Amino acid sequence: MKSTIVTYRDLEAWQVAMDFAVMVYDATSKFPSKEQFGIISQMNRSSISIPSNIAEGHDRKGSKEYLHHLSIARGSLAELETQMILSVRLNFMSKADAEKLWEKAQETGRLLNGLIRSLRQ
Repeated sequence: MKSTIVTYRDLEAWQVAMDFAVMVYDATSKFPSKEQFGIISQMNRSSISIPSNIAEGHDRKGSKEYLHHLSIARGSLAELETQMILSVRLNFMSKADAEKLWEKAQETGRLLNGLIRSLRQ
């Protein structure tokens, strides 16, 4: 039996995106401190943007606005994936750590795509 979605906190996409943001913060805490205002800040902001836009879109109530915010969340996810790849290339993150983040990124993306599909129907 499906549970009822009352608030954005009930959305699996939001819950997974929140977990992903925590993982990103944990990963970037190990980056060189000289990157505090560079890639660390960019990655953390991108990771926050994903669940934030899911929440904001949900609470806007209109499906057009909701889809717009989910599109922004998808864009932030793509931005973050790019930053993760760059972090590995710069040796700020191991490939093993990046793979864990990548798996969560893909899960987040699948859930976002599902939410977008359900709103378009």
